[in-house]
Amino acid sequence: MRPILMKGHERPLTFLRYNRDGDMLFSCAKDHTPTLWYADNGERHGTFRGHNGAVWCCDVSRDSLRLITGSADQTAKLWDVKTGQQLFSFKFGSPARSVDFSLGDKLAVITTDPFMERTSAIHVKRIAEDPEDQVSESVLVLESPNGRKRINRAVWGPLNQTIVSGGEDTVLRIWDAETGKLLKESDAEVGHKNTITSLTKAADDSHFITGSLDKTAKLWDMRTLTLLKTYVSGVPVNAVSMSPLLDHVVLGGGQDASAVTTTDHRAGKFEAKFYDKILQEEIGGIKGHFGPINALAFNPDGKSFSSGGEDGYVRLHHFDSDYFNIRI
Repeated sequence: MRPILMKGHERPLTFLRYNRDGDMLFSCAKDHTPTLWYADNGERHGTFRGHNGAVWCCDVSRDSLRLITGSADQTAKLWDVKTGQQLFSFKFGSPARSVDFSLGDKLAVITTDPFMERTSAIHVKRIAEDPEDQVSESVLVLESPNGRKRINRAVWGPLNQTIVSGGEDTVLRIWDAETGKLLKESDAEVGHKNTITSLTKAADDSHFITGSLDKTAKLWDMRTLTLLKTYVSGVPVNAVSMSPLLDHVVLGGGQDASAVTTTDHRAGKFEAKFYDKILQEEIGGIKGHFGPINALAFNPDGKSFSSGGEDGYVRLHHFDSDYFNIRI
């Protein structure tokens, strides 16, 4: 399995997202310019220019026509995927950290960081079909109970009825998407012991996986917040993804870039680690990044995956046939 090396970013990667058909891959990085790649051969298709801060997150609509991005420049922007034109900019008083389209793409959930006197918050925006009709008002704003701590990720629950969030205060929360009421919090006993860095849903919205600086990833039931599985990594986890095809989860991470030279004599410890989802056993790893892995995504067909690193590269891996026959 030879990776395709995709060089288009000048700064560390922050997020990767495939479209629903799996033919396009969107990458975000600290260099202000989200990029669109062809997912089969890794060719760069185009860039989305307009942010002037690190871009932390993106999501693409079900029909692959709209892209939404969240950035440190305190905006979340809507883009036309075909033309690269900016359609609308939601302005906030603090950095936009996470974005997620709802089922049906009529709504988006956007999280903002604590900044100056502002606390971290979750905003629900209505997304107009015609960009001309787009308004910036929030339908709902949820204030985090622990407002000085950042919310790193918020996503829609099943059928858009709930919003699930996680971040620096280590607690997962489920909110009612209609009323904004806090419905559930994860149990401190079984929950993460350090910042939750990443959160990815299963294709059917029944469960989701979280990664944390406590060197584990955990699998949760999306409705009940019951802990289902724990995967122990040995290094801080920055990114998590689940195969839509096999019972595999992949974790990526490594120390903070600043600590690499001082704490670890094995410089190449930056591998994407694969685990059996059910048995929680590590089944293999793919090395290659020259810095921590910050982003991971499986292609919706389960036949390839990509990783984005602190080294500014996206590595695209098409699996060999023997990957599909791994037996423990």
